[in-house]
Amino acid sequence: MADADLPLISHWIDGTHVPGDPARTGAVYDPVTGEIAKRVAFASTDDVDAAVAAAQAAFARWRGTSLAERTRILFRFRELLAARVDELAAIITAEHGKVPSDARGEVTRGLEVVEWACGVAQVLKGEFSESVSSQIDVSSVRQPLGVVAVISPFNFPAMVPCWFFPIAIACGNCVVLKPSEKDPSAANWLGALWAEAGLPAGVFNVVHGHKVAVDRLLEHPEVKSVSFVGSTPIARYVYEEGTRAGKRVQALGGAKNHMVVLPDADLDLAADAAVNAGFGSAGQRCMAVSAVVAVGGIADDLVDAIVKRVHTLVVGAGDTDMGPLVTGAHRDNVAAYLDAGVAQGAELVVDGREHVVEGPTVGFWLGPTVFDHVTPAMTLYTDEIFGPVLSVVRVETFDAALALVNENPYGNGAAIFTNDGGAARRFQLEVEAGMVGINVPIPVPVAAYSFGGWKQSLFGDTHAHGMEGVRFFTRNKVVTTRWLDPSHGGLNLGFPQND
Repeated sequence: MADADLPLISHWIDGTHVPGDPARTGAVYDPVTGEIAKRVAFASTDDVDAAVAAAQAAFARWRGTSLAERTRILFRFRELLAARVDELAAIITAEHGKVPSDARGEVTRGLEVVEWACGVAQVLKGEFSESVSSQIDVSSVRQPLGVVAVISPFNFPAMVPCWFFPIAIACGNCVVLKPSEKDPSAANWLGALWAEAGLPAGVFNVVHGHKVAVDRLLEHPEVKSVSFVGSTPIARYVYEEGTRAGKRVQALGGAKNHMVVLPDADLDLAADAAVNAGFGSAGQRCMAVSAVVAVGGIADDLVDAIVKRVHTLVVGAGDTDMGPLVTGAHRDNVAAYLDAGVAQGAELVVDGREHVVEGPTVGFWLGPTVFDHVTPAMTLYTDEIFGPVLSVVRVETFDAALALVNENPYGNGAAIFTNDGGAARRFQLEVEAGMVGINVPIPVPVAAYSFGGWKQSLFGDTHAHGMEGVRFFTRNKVVTTRWLDPSHGGLNLGFPQND
């Protein structure tokens, strides 16, 4: 199909579709077939400026909208999204490649944040102190920032934006979302759903593109904050450029999530967890388990149990266990680690290049891969591969396992599998990671708690959603008030005077 005949994914600005410059577009692929399915508009600086201007104009009205009315709109959005989960999941599957069950799970987790934001009025309450001094009262209020930007990644085109925009909007801000150009349609779908829910035009806007759009959002004087999720090098860039421009920035970066398995652990439970957490969504998750740390003499049995389960996985389109990777370039980059791992001395136990694919064999396919005897010096361990590659690292003691996790530059998530409560308690206290799972491989918190890592997995000092999200999208204002008692030297307003 010629490019001119392909559907165009436009921007969503001020409540309507804006096609942008027809000369500035990018390809959106069908990962199952490897063919170009759509084109997406790439924003110019003028397009970004138009979106910010629409948001700025809407802010004056939206910030003054009552909490009761904001809540009603949020509830309508929630009801519409809950009724159409499968519709949004199908869009995600078509452009990202994750299987329908993963896509539905993504939408459901995003919906949880929307539901939490519906109750934001309960957490926006300020504080009040009466008579702190003679006839002086002090109170505080939380007020919105204004126009806020969200720059989201390809791996969760619905869930990750939902970490930010429901809370930002509930707090009275207006949003400009820049989704990944690899799977952009979910963002426009969400924009249309907001309009159907009754959100005023301009409160939620979408611009597509890559560096030009990102850089303009980072430098635009009317953008007050930036929320980002992506790789560590880009997270660092976004944080440095955004803060240099005087903005609040929360930039969530990469990960190398460890799952420590102690000798007393239930190996069947641990093997199931490693496979599900390592290969769900083809490993394209910032919370995917990529390093299994086998402690003591259990490594052989654990690897055998993992391999046995991997061979039962069905890779293919539709309702299978694992779909393709998002693009051909990404697939090739991940596959290159297999040869590098062998060259560096790791044992390739399961080669994903040999995995049988159900259905089309063209497209961006790479099956689940398992390496054993991986060491911390290997690129299999040092790099965030972001694909279906699971590495097993062997250590002798609990202390060695804990040190291994803490010495890693990333600190997104970490898990331990054990039946020893003392070991689990020490792990949760001492591990250098922002999210910890005990017999839970992917410790993503519920919406009331905040999502985010430590070390090079986060730039900035606030995590996503929960109360940290509310604090990020609001500013605290303290009001000190003195009202003179008219009976003691104030204006004579007709009050009786005391003797």
